[in-house]
Amino acid sequence: MSTDGNKKQFWKRNTAKVPGSIQHVYGAQHPPFDPLLHANLIKAGNKPQTTPGGKPKKATTFQEFESITSDAWDVGDDDDELLAMAAQNLNIEVVMETANKVIENHSKQQEKQRQDDAGASELEEREEEDANEEEVEEEEEQGEEGEESTPEVSFASESSPLGDGRLVKSLSEAPIGSPKDVSLHRQQSLPHRPTIPMVARIADQNTSGTPAMTEREASRLDKFRQVLAGPNTDLEELRKLSWSGIPRQVRPITWKLLSGYLPANTERRESTLQRKRQEYFGFIEQYYDSRNDEHHQDTYRQIHIDIPRTNPLIPLFQQASVQEIFERILFIWAIRHPASGYVQGINDLVTPFFVVYVFEYIKEEVENFDVSSLQEETLRNIEADSFWCMSKLLDGIQDNYTFAQPGIQRKVKALEELVSRIDETVHVHMQQYEVEYLQFAFRWMNNLLMRELPLRCTIRLWDTYQAEPEGFSHFHLYVCAAFLVRWRKEILDERDFQVDSNQVVETSQG
Repeated sequence: MSTDGNKKQFWKRNTAKVPGSIQHVYGAQHPPFDPLLHANLIKAGNKPQTTPGGKPKKATTFQEFESITSDAWDVGDDDDELLAMAAQNLNIEVVMETANKVIENHSKQQEKQRQDDAGASELEEREEEDANEEEVEEEEEQGEEGEESTPEVSFASESSPLGDGRLVKSLSEAPIGSPKDVSLHRQQSLPHRPTIPMVARIADQNTSGTPAMTEREASRLDKFRQVLAGPNTDLEELRKLSWSGIPRQVRPITWKLLSGYLPANTERRESTLQRKRQEYFGFIEQYYDSRNDEHHQDTYRQIHIDIPRTNPLIPLFQQASVQEIFERILFIWAIRHPASGYVQGINDLVTPFFVVYVFEYIKEEVENFDVSSLQEETLRNIEADSFWCMSKLLDGIQDNYTFAQPGIQRKVKALEELVSRIDETVHVHMQQYEVEYLQFAFRWMNNLLMRELPLRCTIRLWDTYQAEPEGFSHFHLYVCAAFLVRWRKEILDERDFQVDSNQVVETSQG
């Protein structure tokens, strides 16, 4: 069989399962493609293949998988139409000719616009200079009368209009008169895009103090509330909605449902919460005093050392009460899971749950929030909910933390095999420079990329992980592979990987 034939057969679903093989992804084809609604956009010979049952044919190559998930992070109302248009067979010569014409017309329009702007700018500067001279004269006259003016008059002068109809909020903001100063004033008056730091902005963009929700965000929130409002939540539908991100307002309840902490039945939820919370604090009463015992003190000492290192740049996690909560959660989990016990890295996995469940009770930003302002009962609820949801997560990846960490070893090997198939050039480049995947990917698996991504991005990523049946154990592998593919150019340009074994991640954060 030819080489192409071998590659095609290699990706067939009915072959033996290999590490990194393509698994079904919830939401990867969401919203579903309906050719009946777009018949006028699709040629008769270009209809999607269907199985006898009428379902679309599933992807059999990584390229097909990548193409159908490329827009999964930003599902819009018009995605169906875009997909249908992309399905047409376009003549490359026609495309190139059209593109060249567009570029040429755009260049001509830009040149004309620059000439018009240059002429308009000169005229505007002359007009502003005249207006500024008049303004200075008016200010001098007001200054002479200012001693006898009332506070109301002084206040009004601070908002005096300029000759061009603009308002100056204070005298210090008024232009001096020279064209250079006018230009500087114009630049200072322009609105600036808000800068979101890597760490500080934990909240989503629709939290308090940020612009109101868009129509699309409001529509998505309504869909979530409709699904959650029923007597028995449709978890399959909830996963499909959650794959593209969960609105902040419903994220706590959605995470609890998707993690299996809460039942789908609405009537049973409150009793389940009360029972599980009481059970957790029963563990505290039973086991926490043993933290200084000889056979537990090493575990507690390591937890006590690691907690202050958890997100050290976020003030929230440096509060004593928060660190005490984390110590209790990690210690109780460790002694209830003696096969693995506590391993460095598990401490990071508490933080997303804690932040999300704090948001359930506050509206402001959380990074500088003082948790001591919350009622004790509220803090106890947040602590118990965080413990149980973290436990549910670790149940699926516990072999990552048992002796010799065999789960991580398997995942790193699977990542290597996956990259060798989807981007052989990158794989060969790493082999050429003797870069072992274990050097950089061990931490990716051990901490689920939490040391590489801002916490706000981790929370968004976990929306999708929670929507996947095996998101933290299997889908995470594809996210790591996507990192390498996304920054392949920087990787291929790198020649000295020994400077930093995490060079790939350093590049992605830069």
